[in-house]
Formats: sequence, structure tokens, C-alpha cells
Amino acid sequence: MAAGFTLLLLSGTLLCGLLLHTVSRHGTRVGKRPNFIIILADDIGWGDLSANQPGERTHSTPYLDLMAQQGTRLTDFHSPASTCSPSRAAILTGRYGLRNGVTHNFAVGSVAGLPLSEITFPQLLQRAGYYTAMIGKWHLGHNGPYSPTNRGFDYYLGVPYSNDMGCTDVPGYDLPHCPPCGSGPQVSRLKRSVHGGCYSKVGLPLLENSSIVEQPLDLWTLTQQYQSTALRIIHNARERGQPYLLYIAMAHMHVPLAPSPPPDGAPLSFDHPESNKVYAASLQEMDRLVGAVKSASDDTDRDNTLIWFTGDNGPWEQKCQYAGSVGPYKGKWQTSRGGGSAKRTTWEGGHRVPTLAYWPGRIPANTTSSALLSGMDIFPTLLSLAGLEPPSDRRYDGIDATNILLQGQQTGHEFLFHPNSGAAGKFGDLQTVRAGKYKAFYITGSAEACGGGVGKQQLHDPPLIFDLDRDEAEETPLETGTPEHQEAMERIARRREELFWDIATDQSVSTADYTTDQSAAPCCDPQHPACRCHTAG
Repeated sequence: MAAGFTLLLLSGTLLCGLLLHTVSRHGTRVGKRPNFIIILADDIGWGDLSANQPGERTHSTPYLDLMAQQGTRLTDFHSPASTCSPSRAAILTGRYGLRNGVTHNFAVGSVAGLPLSEITFPQLLQRAGYYTAMIGKWHLGHNGPYSPTNRGFDYYLGVPYSNDMGCTDVPGYDLPHCPPCGSGPQVSRLKRSVHGGCYSKVGLPLLENSSIVEQPLDLWTLTQQYQSTALRIIHNARERGQPYLLYIAMAHMHVPLAPSPPPDGAPLSFDHPESNKVYAASLQEMDRLVGAVKSASDDTDRDNTLIWFTGDNGPWEQKCQYAGSVGPYKGKWQTSRGGGSAKRTTWEGGHRVPTLAYWPGRIPANTTSSALLSGMDIFPTLLSLAGLEPPSDRRYDGIDATNILLQGQQTGHEFLFHPNSGAAGKFGDLQTVRAGKYKAFYITGSAEACGGGVGKQQLHDPPLIFDLDRDEAEETPLETGTPEHQEAMERIARRREELFWDIATDQSVSTADYTTDQSAAPCCDPQHPACRCHTAG
């Protein structure tokens, strides 16, 4: 009898242990893993989201505003870099570019991409039984093993790089205005103009999985293609009964802008495209896309789906009326000396991006967090919510933000480093540092502003240090030699040296291959001008 009771007690204990094991350390049941929808906007400004500046913006983003009301708004959230490829690589790997190897953008003719030694969170979710799909801009290598379907995605539909890196038959709005696809030798490029240049001979391709289905694609119907594909994936997921990851890397708000009219609205007409009406219409189209995705998710598995909206970097201000708003983060110290303070820079306008998280019943509604966070935090947070551990053979820079999202905790990064992203300094070097309310610059300048002005590159020793609580516009640095400056400088310098040593001794550091070859450009039919073909549908 005693033996039987002991066996029964042991069995009960084991059963309880197994039940407890199905719950992650943050209370998410592993037995019913959550779905994840990550929506990444391109070149979006912190001030573009009307919820960030109520009453101050003429732009209307009602669906994003509703998501903010029903979820949480992360007001001190930063892209991991302020240009395309490095930001996306850091998001997918949870690591700075100095670790993952991606420090600047890949090209149309890039033969490689995100180093194959790097592990992405889609790969880990896929291995754990998730259905993983991606829609939109990849920009991390489009050839062979570097393509999305070889980096963790079961399905892919999108453009392999930025939507200005190829010609189209009906170009969108850009500065300068780019010509339509011409006829002649393939895979060549116009000489760059003062505003950045156009690709004129190779059509912008639309890929499905590893095949080109349209080249050149139609910019004016691309949003609808993305939307219909996203809704199909979401609805099919319910029938499949399988948890899913859907990563939507939108073309919005990167030039060229090609806004379609609202479903019930009058045809768009821009008598004066030099105004900001084109940008406003594009922003509204992006907002409707997000709204459609959210509605489909709510209709299928509302209480078990996290939607995370953010941006890859700030607005491309040299595009003038076709660029977004940085809000109050104007980088005035720099703009008063000439040059830009948004995309490609480490001023707040370059990397502080509008960010929302929505999960009914799990994320408290109508809340705001000022925790210092980064796009690198998406990696560890999704793995944590799915009950997974990251591989232990490498070092990470992102932090698990689960308690910030679900519990309202306000503690984020103690320090956050912003890499040089194409303006001043060497690509990827960590020469700007956040430490609480303080931000230190060791280098500034060299970014083009609207109108073509470029600020002179300047090294700073001692560093410029701003108190963002008192000076969000980054206009007046702390006076050097004061106790406040000295204390902040010493603390930041110590942490910077610690990180440099950590990276220098990291055996998992990768090196990206940036070799280019004309034959590596995606080309559906080399015999036709602009590689033209249309195999869709």
C-alpha cells in the first residue's frame, strides 16, 4: 500500500512538473505557442505616427492610432542602425553589425549577404514547428543560400532589396525623378546625380520564394499584392492549426512613393507633387495595410497573436517633400552647422522610430513605455515568448523585453550603441552611445540634408554629450569640464571599452562578403530589355 501511494505521489509530481514545463518563465504556454506578426516600415519618421504627436500632425494614421490605444506605445525604441541592411541584419540576429558582419548595404549585384554563420530568429522558430512567412523587402542577399527561404522562411514574396534599386515602367515619386525602364544593355546603372541616382536598365523584380514572377514589377499595385498575400497567410494559419511568424517588411515609406487611392476614395491627383501630399497619401496607404493585417489577425486568433510594428531607420531627409517627420528629434546641433540629422546618422532622428506592440489580453491597453529598447530586442523577446532558448555558442546584444511588454516594467538597456551608418566615420563603428538620459557623440557630420548641404565630419574628444531629458532636439551639449559631463563621459567610456573587448574576444563574430558581380543581379530574361518577364498568375 505504501509503495503504491509512493508511486502515485511520484506520478503526480512528474505530471505537475511536465505541466509547469509547458509554461515559459513569463507565463506563455508552450503547448499553444503564440503567433507573431512583425511589421517593419522603411524610412519612417518618429513624427509620422499621429499618436506620437497628437494635435501636431496633419498626417492621419487612424489604424496605427487604434493599435496604440489597444496596445502599448514604445517611445524610446531605436532601430539597430540607421540604414537598411545593417538594421535588418541586427533585428534578425539580435547582434550589432560588428558581430553579425553586416555594416552597410548590399547591392543589386551582391553575390552574398548575411553571413551563413549567423542564425536568425525565423530559423529558430521554424525549427520549433512554426510556419514562417515573409513579405516585402529582404536586402540581406538574394542569391542561393542567402535568400529568405534559406534563412528561416517557408514562404517569401517581395523585393530582394530597396524599391528604388531597379527601374519600373511607371516610376513612382522620387527626387530626382527617375526614368522608366529603357531598352538596351542589361544590368547597368546611371551615373549618380546630386540626389542619389537612378537604376535605369535592370527592372525591379518581384520574387516568390526563389523565382522571379514579375520584372519590372508594378509599384502601384505592390501594396495590394502584399496585403492579399498577408491575409491569405493569416487565414490559412487558422486552418493549419500551426503557430506562425509573419514578417512584413513594407516598401513604405521608402522612395519611390506610389500611393494608390483609398478603396472608397476619389482618384489621387497631385497637381503640385512638390508638396507633402504624396507622402501623406503614401502614409495613409501604409496605415490601411497595417489595419487590414490587424483586422485579419483579430478575426482569426486575436488573443494569441502579438503584432509588433516598428521601423528600420528614420526618414531620408535628402528626399525633401518625400521624406517623413522626425518629430521633436531634430538634431539641431548638426542642422545648425549644415547637413542632415536623420537617416544614415546617429542623431535621434536617424534611429528613434515609431513602435507599437499589440496583444489583446496580454499587453495592457493604452499604455506607454519609455524604456530604452532596440530592434535587436525582437530576437530574444520572441524566443522567450515561444519558450525557446537562443543558441549558446554566440553573444547577443538584444535584451528580452517580455516584462516591459506584458508587465509594464520600464527598465530597458542601460547602454545602447548606435553604429555609423553611412554618414560620418567607418561603417559599423560604435561611435555614439546612449546611457540613460545621456547621449555621447564621438563623431558627427557628413550626412546630406534636403537641398544638398553636407555637414563637415568632426571627431569629438572629449565627446559631445546631450541630456535628452532636457534637450530632445540635441541642440546644446553639456559643457565640458563640468562634473556632470565628466561623470557621464567616464561611465560611457568604461562601458564602451568593455563592449569593444567583448566583441574582440567573441569567437562567433562573422564577416560579410560584399563582393559584387554584374551577373549576380536578379534577371528573369537577359535577352529582354530590363530583364523583362511576367510569369505571375
